[in-house]
Amino acid sequence: MTLSALRDDALRVADDVTEVRLSLPWIRSLPLASLIEPLVNLDGEPHEPSIVLGERRIAPADLGAEDAWWYLQDRVVLEIPDATTPGIHEVSVSFRLEIPYLPGGPDAPLRLPFSVTRTLETRAAAASVSRDVGEAA
Repeated sequence: MTLSALRDDALRVADDVTEVRLSLPWIRSLPLASLIEPLVNLDGEPHEPSIVLGERRIAPADLGAEDAWWYLQDRVVLEIPDATTPGIHEVSVSFRLEIPYLPGGPDAPLRLPFSVTRTLETRAAAASVSRDVGEAA
């Protein structure tokens, strides 16, 4: 069984940006391009995030050009400028996950819809071995 896509320490606020760290809700590592159309709702307000890959920020639509991998223990950073303040917030993330090795029809891979909601604290800490996708080792 996999961990929740939103772990206890998934929400961070710093330097006028809100970051939501999304864990992979699948049984195997996948290409980062498998993440399709992520949408973040903070306290009921929808936001289209940027994807943070190390020092770069890219649009979710540009993930198809990336050759990075999303490993089980790692998290994708979804960044939203100036979205919320420190404290407790309801966080929802919806997205589709493309499973490239499973057929979803005659000409396309399987694409599974995911939606996860949790109430999270911005200053929560959790013991973890994860790192952010695109972060230097």
